[in-house]
Amino acid sequence: MHIFNSLHMKNVLFYLLCAAIFAVLPGSIHAQTQTEADSTGLPGDGFSLQGALELFKTSSSPEEFEKRLNEPDNNVNNLDLNEDGEVDYIRVIDNMDDDVHALVLQVPYSEEENQDIAVIEIEKDGSESAVLQILGDEDIYGEQVIVEPYDEQESSDGNEGPSGESVYRRVVVNVWVWPGVRFLYAPGYSVWVSPWRWRHYPTWYRPWRPLTWSRWHVRIAPFRAHRYHVVKTHRVTRAHRVYTPHRRHAKVVRTKTTTTVKTRKGTVRKTTTKTKVKGRNGNTVVKKKHG
Repeated sequence: MHIFNSLHMKNVLFYLLCAAIFAVLPGSIHAQTQTEADSTGLPGDGFSLQGALELFKTSSSPEEFEKRLNEPDNNVNNLDLNEDGEVDYIRVIDNMDDDVHALVLQVPYSEEENQDIAVIEIEKDGSESAVLQILGDEDIYGEQVIVEPYDEQESSDGNEGPSGESVYRRVVVNVWVWPGVRFLYAPGYSVWVSPWRWRHYPTWYRPWRPLTWSRWHVRIAPFRAHRYHVVKTHRVTRAHRVYTPHRRHAKVVRTKTTTTVKTRKGTVRKTTTKTKVKGRNGNTVVKKKHG
C-alpha cells in the first residue's frame, strides 16, 4: 500500500510539472516568434536610423557625431558587414554644395571598397530654417528607407463648445536650432571628411562584438519613442542630387542583400480564397481567388 501511494504521488508530481511547462511554453514561443518577425535578416537590422538622428541632434559637430556613432554605449551601431566578429567603424563624410549638405555614414568594407549605410540630407529653406531627412541605403535595408523628425501641432476639430476636441497633426521640424546644423552653416566651416579608413582608426576606438538580434532589438527600442518616423515623401531633393554621384557600395554586401530580398519574397505564402456564388442555372459555383 505504501509503494502504491508513493508511485501515485510521483505520477501526480510529474503531471503537475508537465502542466506548468506547457502553461509557460506558448508565451515563450510567442515571444520568440515575435522577435524573429521583427528581424528582416538584412544588414539594416544592425543600425538604427532613428538613433542616428537622435545622436546628430545632440552633437555639436560632424566629428563629434562620428565619435558617438562608434561608441557601444550609444546603441546605434551593431553592424558587422564583413562578418569578422567585430562591429564596423562608421565614418562621416560631408558632401557640401552651397547651402545643402549630405552627411554620408559609411563603413570602410575593405581596402578597396566602402559601403554607405545612410545619408543625412540637409538644406536651408529660409534664413533661419532648414529641413532634414536620413535615408537608409537600399543595399543595407533592402529598399531605401526615409526617416525624418516630426513635431505635433494642436488644432481644433471645428466644433465649438464643450463637444469640441483638440486635433494633433504631425508637422515638419525646423532643424535650424540643432547644434550640428548650426555648425555646418557657420561662417568659415571647413567641410568635414573623416580621415579614417580601412584598418586605420582613431586611438580611442575599441571595436566590440556585435549583439544577437534578440538582445539588440531591445537596445534600440527606446529610439522608437522619440519623434522620428518613416515617411514616403522625399522632401530634401537638392541635397539628394548632391549625394547621388558620390554613393558607394561593396559588391558582396549588395549581392547578399539582393539574395536575401529575393529569398524572402519567394517564401511568402500565397493564399487562396474560396467564394460560393449562384450560377446561371441556380447551381452553386465556387470561385477561387489567389493572393
